[in-house]
Order: sequence, then structure tokens, then C-alpha cells
Amino acid sequence: MSETLQNIGLSQIRQFLPSGEDIHLGDDFFIIDITDTRDTGFLKYPFRADAFLALFCQKGGFEVEINLRKYQINDNSLAICIPGNIIKIDLSSLNSRLPGRFVAFAVSRRFISDLRFDFSKLFESRMRFFNDPRIKLGERELYFCSNYFHLIREVINSGVQGNDMAVESLVVSLLHVLSGLIKKNTKLVMEGPVSSQTRLNILFERFMSLVSEHHVSERGVAFYADRLGMTPKYLSRLIKDVSGHSAPYWIDSFVIQDAKSMLKYTDDSIKEIVYKLNFVSASVFYKFFKSQTGMTPSEYRRG
Repeated sequence: MSETLQNIGLSQIRQFLPSGEDIHLGDDFFIIDITDTRDTGFLKYPFRADAFLALFCQKGGFEVEINLRKYQINDNSLAICIPGNIIKIDLSSLNSRLPGRFVAFAVSRRFISDLRFDFSKLFESRMRFFNDPRIKLGERELYFCSNYFHLIREVINSGVQGNDMAVESLVVSLLHVLSGLIKKNTKLVMEGPVSSQTRLNILFERFMSLVSEHHVSERGVAFYADRLGMTPKYLSRLIKDVSGHSAPYWIDSFVIQDAKSMLKYTDDSIKEIVYKLNFVSASVFYKFFKSQTGMTPSEYRRG
């Protein structure tokens, strides 16, 4: 894989992960049980995941970089990466603690959309994943999740007719469990009635999904407001209410993450980055980048 920011789907993620016991349903779902973390291959380069990805560390540890922030994932912990995250995984970072073992669990965006599951329950505080994607599991929780992964593997391997429907049901059940673990590990401050808060969470998730998909070509709030069937002013107020930040803030956050990743991990010239990120000129890009980071693109790259 070339040293550049890739926007990849689940099939590519599965292809480039280290070899292990690979259980999958086409290009929509997989579980890979990995015990050899020395084969890092593609993982040393950042990618934007178009899938829900959970990294479940059972033993040992590794370093993961999500949206340019580094985190240590150690024994009995779970890292959750939502669609649109920029991810870089360094499985060699803690090689001194080998043998290690972790499970990569991924669900495509399409598979997610077909499930009978209210994802507002899982992402009630999407901002929490921007701050820290890790969840520490107790012994019972570790055992419980391990049994889920084992059961899903057994169902897929059974080859019985209708096993895809059985796997869907198990995945939905597992997502309910993950939702409960997230709530247990996160102190959510709910303002107002739950029904009102839930509607805001759903709106925020839809907005963020659209921004993840279109931020390179669409920087104006009006585009997202139109897609969500409301006025720009109303959308901006709702996004501010639910997240504490404005709609333009989130759009700019995705753009600046892409810019930083390209400057840090690629040899693309500033001119090439300006073109790829759809800025009208280098001067506009320089002004935007400095307003967001306090330094020029060249200074950031040298640093």
C-alpha cells in the first residue's frame, strides 16, 4: 500500500491485517483472531475506515493512533473506531511483551445500515470517541465478549443454511452489549428528556456521517442542512446544543485531520495536498491550516 491516506472498506482492512484465524461473511463482516503481532505490513500507514472497527486486546498490547492521537491498548481493553476515523495501528510497538493476542472485529457501513439496531444507543456520546476510544474490561466482561466472538465463529463455520441471519442476530446482540459497556465506562450527562436527547443524538450521528463522506468537496453548512431537511441556522443550533461545538467546527475538524495526516505520513507536495483537499488555492489552504493549528503546513511537516 502506498504511503498516503486511504479511504478503505472492510474487505481491504481484512486483506492487510496480519494473518490469523479469519472468519467472515463476504465483505460485510469479519472477526480475525491474531496471535502474531510482528507482521505489521499495511498497518504502519494511516487509513480512513469506512466501517465500524473494534480492536479487542486480550493479552499483550499495541499502540493505535486515531485521528492523530496516540493510545496504548493493553490487556483486557477494547478500542472502538467509528466510520470516518483516521486510524494507524502499530502492532510492533509493544513487541517486547509478545506473545500477544487480540481480536479485530469489523462491520461494514452497509451491514450496519441493514441491522435492526438503534445506533443512537451505541453513539449516544460520539464526542467521547473523539476524546478517548478505549474501554477497559473487567474479567467477567472479557469472558463474556470472548464467548460472543467464539459463538459467532462457530455459527459461520457451521455452514448451515441461514447462518448469515443468525450472525446478524448475534451481532445485534453484541452491539447491545457494547452499548452497555460504553455507558458503564462513560458518565453521560443527559440534558432534558431522554426522547429529546435521543433525537439529537440521531441527528448528530447523521450529520457526522455526512461530513465524513463529503467534507473534502462540501465545506458549507447549507449542503448538510439540505441533506438533513432543515435550514442551516437550525442545524447549526442543534449541532451546537448536542456537541458543544458548531457545525463548521466539525467540518473543519475532518479537513484538518486529513491535512495533518497527509503532511505527516506522505511525501505529497503542498500543491498536491491543496488539490486533493479541494482548496481553491495554496494561499487559502495556508490561511486555513494556520488558523487551525497556529503554524504553517511547512512548519507542521518539519515538526
